[in-house]
Amino acid sequence: TFLLSRCLLKMVKGNIIVPEEILSFCCNGLQGSTSPPRAREPGEREEAPGAMASPSPARNPTEVQMSQLVLPCHTNHRGELSTGQLLKWIDTAACLSAERHAGCPCVTASMDDIYFEHTISVGQVVNIKAKVNRAFNSSMEVGIQVSYEDLCSGKHCSICKAYATFVAQGPLGSKVRLKPLTPQTEEEKIEYSIAAERRRMRLVHKDTLKDLLTRSPQETELETRDGSGAVPAEKTRVESVELVLPPHANHQGNTFGGQIMAWMENVATIAASRLCHAHPTLRAIEMFHFRGPSQVGDRLVLKAIVNNAFKNSMEVGVSAEAYGQEMSVSRRHINSAFMTFVVLDQEGHPRTLPMVAPEPGDGERRYREASARKKIRLDRKYVVSCKQTEVPLSVPWDQSNKVYLSYNNVSALKLLVAKANWVLAREKEKVRMYTLEEDKFLSFRIEMSVCITASRAFSLLSNLRRRHEWDSHYVSAELVQKVDDDDMIYHVVSQKLRHENKPQDFVILASRRKPCSKGDPYVVAFRSVTLPTHPARAEFTRGETLCSGFCIWPESEEMSKVAYYNQAMPGYLNYVTTNVAGLSSDICSTFEACEKFLLKNKEDLISRLQD
Repeated sequence: TFLLSRCLLKMVKGNIIVPEEILSFCCNGLQGSTSPPRAREPGEREEAPGAMASPSPARNPTEVQMSQLVLPCHTNHRGELSTGQLLKWIDTAACLSAERHAGCPCVTASMDDIYFEHTISVGQVVNIKAKVNRAFNSSMEVGIQVSYEDLCSGKHCSICKAYATFVAQGPLGSKVRLKPLTPQTEEEKIEYSIAAERRRMRLVHKDTLKDLLTRSPQETELETRDGSGAVPAEKTRVESVELVLPPHANHQGNTFGGQIMAWMENVATIAASRLCHAHPTLRAIEMFHFRGPSQVGDRLVLKAIVNNAFKNSMEVGVSAEAYGQEMSVSRRHINSAFMTFVVLDQEGHPRTLPMVAPEPGDGERRYREASARKKIRLDRKYVVSCKQTEVPLSVPWDQSNKVYLSYNNVSALKLLVAKANWVLAREKEKVRMYTLEEDKFLSFRIEMSVCITASRAFSLLSNLRRRHEWDSHYVSAELVQKVDDDDMIYHVVSQKLRHENKPQDFVILASRRKPCSKGDPYVVAFRSVTLPTHPARAEFTRGETLCSGFCIWPESEEMSKVAYYNQAMPGYLNYVTTNVAGLSSDICSTFEACEKFLLKNKEDLISRLQD
């Protein structure tokens, strides 16, 4: 049909008369039909669209799929796909997905950390899938999955997963208020719920680095390796200029975000090569943050320098500045990023790298900041990037990973809430108990409706120091550290377990979240952490919890649905069950006591207000 329509176009341009039958066939073919429509017989009923087709799940309307064959022009000297080219494809797919939801032009605001798991060779196919996870006021998060396909062997392999933030723009660059997104599948509900946590983590990213440098200067001191052969950082400095031409711009005339990222990757690679005198491989990119636009005709100045070299990896800092034809006008800072490179030997193992000798002043500052960022990257990868089953029960808590532990705490609970296949195990008056069996976990969900505002229930249930008033298993809860208004660490002592002579104790991180938008619940999440000030003691049996907490949904102005979740480990089952068949009447009675506690304190609040 496509070829025939092209021939038709040439015939029309050549003033050749086209038979009506051919014209009709081409028009119908372009609309998805391969033959002219058949006239219905008298009395014949029109079939409903898709009546004969087998039912299939509805596809996310924002989903965009892109497949690109890697050609020699896309590769580096090793025949591997250039990371800059991959970034352009990623940004293109993500932008198209964002514009499907917004219905108007969108621009890249930021790109989260990207970890590249494999390289892609010439002749292989890159498959990119992008879809909007959640829309906020004028920005939205787009999730991108990248994999490669070997056409000869049929092998598929994951390359990376990325999250990009896009902003919808109206006339003259004004912001557009986005319509809300309604997730349909379990996977979409999980991504939708956790997107709010990722957004929160982005907003405090800079503060995390500043806090680490301020509180823990000893952790970011200059490296004490033998520096006799250190390479001066100044020798790795790169500066390059690019003229923004129409092919580099999007349909709004602004420089394409993926093109800027590709140029930045190019100069960063040159800087890394100058340190190691070899061809480096890009392993990770820290968050891209676009500070402003540039247009066709702008000159982009790209600068890169090696900030620090560790034993097997190096960090390169890279920035992009823009200016117009007038040199007198000051340059505009467009973007900054930090890229981690390694140099691989013939067996694919990272080589040992030479040290970097930083310049006094700003060079030493960048050197220390690179060490801090490395620690943050390791914490983030250790806590955030792992699957839930791979995260240790008790993660050591410190200032550098507090944001990521809080993120993991809340997102793990939201992931559990979004799970399907919950089975009703018991119902007693207002209290309903559900179970969910997965691999080595047995999860519980207990819920009820209570005549109390959601905000008041949230305030009461998030204070562990009052939990002993309704939960007989709790003996005491001491507030050990108030991290901030949303995160607190408690030392909890519980009753003795059966067949145990000692009570249990826990060190628990409690993370609170108010609703991000309408329809979101109030969240109180709990998980175990390790504190050097509270090691395991002989008089207690140290207990651990992986994921538990409350979600509270407003049902009306005075009614709320309160649900408690617990992803139970084998050791927890003795704590919650009194009989296997009934799955714990003890839990139901505890939750009934929770309802009485909420109602009593609601009445106390009302009487205090009346007084």
